[in-house]
Amino acid sequence: MKKKRFRFQWGAFLMFIIYGGLFFSLFIRIFTIQATGEVNGQQLEAKAAALYEKEAVLTANRGKILDRNGSVIAEDTLSYRLIAVVSPKATTKKDDPQHVVDLEKTAKVLSEHISMEESQIYEILKEGVSKERWQVEFGSAGRSISHEVMNAIEEEDLPGIVFASDTKRYYPNGPFASHLIGFALKEEQEDGSFKTVGKMGLEYIYDKELQGENGSVHYESDLFGYLLPNSEKMVEPAKDGDEIYLTLDKTIQNFLEESMTDVYKKYNPESMVAVVADPKTGEILAMSQRPTFDPDNRGGLDSWTNEVIESAIEPGSTMKTFTLATAIETGKWNPNAYYKSGSYTILDRTIRDHNQVGWDTITYLEGFQRSSNTAMANLLEDIGNDTLIDYFKKFGFSKKTEIGLPNEASGTLLTNYPVNYVTTSYGQGSTATPIQLVQAMTAIANDGKMMQPYVIDKIVDSNTGEVIQKEKPKVKGEPISKETAKQVREVLASTVTAEAGTAKRFAIEGYEVAGKTGTAYIADSDGSGYLKGKNNYLYSFLGMAPADDPQLIVYVAVKRPKLQLTEAGSEPVAKVFTSVMENSLKYLNINPEDAVEVQTESMNDYVGEDAEKVQAELTNKGLTPIIIGESGKITEQYPKEGLSIPKGSLIFLKTDGAITLPSFDNWSLRNVLVYKQMSGLRIEVAGDGFVTSQSVSPNTEIVDDYPIVIQLKTPEEVYSVEDQKSEDEEELPQD
Repeated sequence: MKKKRFRFQWGAFLMFIIYGGLFFSLFIRIFTIQATGEVNGQQLEAKAAALYEKEAVLTANRGKILDRNGSVIAEDTLSYRLIAVVSPKATTKKDDPQHVVDLEKTAKVLSEHISMEESQIYEILKEGVSKERWQVEFGSAGRSISHEVMNAIEEEDLPGIVFASDTKRYYPNGPFASHLIGFALKEEQEDGSFKTVGKMGLEYIYDKELQGENGSVHYESDLFGYLLPNSEKMVEPAKDGDEIYLTLDKTIQNFLEESMTDVYKKYNPESMVAVVADPKTGEILAMSQRPTFDPDNRGGLDSWTNEVIESAIEPGSTMKTFTLATAIETGKWNPNAYYKSGSYTILDRTIRDHNQVGWDTITYLEGFQRSSNTAMANLLEDIGNDTLIDYFKKFGFSKKTEIGLPNEASGTLLTNYPVNYVTTSYGQGSTATPIQLVQAMTAIANDGKMMQPYVIDKIVDSNTGEVIQKEKPKVKGEPISKETAKQVREVLASTVTAEAGTAKRFAIEGYEVAGKTGTAYIADSDGSGYLKGKNNYLYSFLGMAPADDPQLIVYVAVKRPKLQLTEAGSEPVAKVFTSVMENSLKYLNINPEDAVEVQTESMNDYVGEDAEKVQAELTNKGLTPIIIGESGKITEQYPKEGLSIPKGSLIFLKTDGAITLPSFDNWSLRNVLVYKQMSGLRIEVAGDGFVTSQSVSPNTEIVDDYPIVIQLKTPEEVYSVEDQKSEDEEELPQD
């Protein structure tokens, strides 16, 4: 038997060497990767995380700006972002295109709805197609689109045009303290994202507090974006911006806006400013100017200057108020002493009264009532130049009020020449801001205590409800005594009631008004002197009411109104002052002097007591208790203990448990806002005045967060409807 001869297989050996080497190399590579976790210097774990781990941004809402009662002045609201899908890959059915097919038509139609030229829209679409992008957007013109515009575009039925939810800054009240509130806009950031940024006013000053912080969602998904089994989903919630409550009262601000708009339309002045303040606290309840603008679209925005704070003016005769106060405080005021009116000469300068010839020899009281310049000049001789300036500084002139707003002007007290002291005594030459005049007037109204003005009530963390910052009234100084302040108010009241008074147009039926008119020269722009003619003055009034215990200060100034030949400069000023003051006093339930005495009840502390028992007790006292919750222990009450409440008033008692809605019929706006705050219900208020209807029926138990809309109307609106009905009935044929 032959033995088989062994033959070495070089081919097989070569294959073994090659594949064995490859296997060994692969084994070493895998071992190295497992040991180091790196490939070509890159961390595999990081690359895998980038591929499978996703992150979504949770956008924070910008904080709201609200009035003192919680009514919204500025807030984020739902809007839409316009997107055009330009990739043909988006279309799967030829007869149902999901991308932009006709670029020219799409550009033409969109240009009719957004603020971008047709040619610009076309170029954006064309560039998106040429660069094979999936979709394109249209910058700021395609963002913050309202629901109405979105619907209008959708009705055009344009293929490839879609919308994504977005937010925009919304100002529901239109031109409303616009130069104080300012506005915020969405701006593109360096990373391509958009953020709402404050550009003016309080929106700019408190931009950091209002901004908030975005949150995020971290999760693991597959290549198609689906959440992987057993993967953790981590949520870092967004922190909404802080809420800023102002001292403004929406109702009083609306009174001011409406009145100023009417006067602005009728007299077409160069400008107007007005302020309403609480003299007891220094809180600014309303502030406005003309021209103004709508912060929603910036329509009418010609000047960024808040004239109340940033512009120093020659105030005119309103400054005589503080010269009078200085004279009384220093014992130099004798109302029944006589002086020669008409003219007053100091060195080479002659000062004249506004009628040039004066009223012969009259008393100082009559001189003040007639707003005599020479009366102030003669008083100054007794007061002394340095004493006058010293007291004016005590009243806060030439110094910022520190109201907390940027670019505040300080004004100037001129003391270069002897004549400067004289002109300063009656409000010419030296300058002051409207807010300085208001601050100084608080000392007259508040028994000598001068209150610092402020516009921020509190700042609240919108996520926790915690009050981060709370402003309190601050006494800025006591330039005069209580007795002096009372005497000044009496003299100021006489300018309204006296036969010779210059402020008779500012009288309000049922309320005693105290104040001082002002007619100030306006410097010519070329520096050559002052403008001439009755249409070239700054007319103003600085007043308060009721005179014996002032609850409101109102300052109004109208620059260069277009007056008829028979009209006085104080007429447009008086139209604003009397309307705002009277409506505001009535809104605040400040009773007229001739009103019948109202029976009142003193509030006890009912917290912790049984609601049903307290309800019966209050009803027996002639009050109207409103239970917010179910029967049980009272946890909160309004009004608080110790206050005197007129019979018939609503008393709010908060308890735990489900809330059953009451009938809001004929409730005032203030009562609705108190109920809203105490109940925490989502109540939306439309209109001003008194409740005429509610979207959810009385006695309904509230079980969800669906909004409850309360409609209010002013008495004038209600009466006008009733009058129209009466007129219609008169036209009907009689039986």
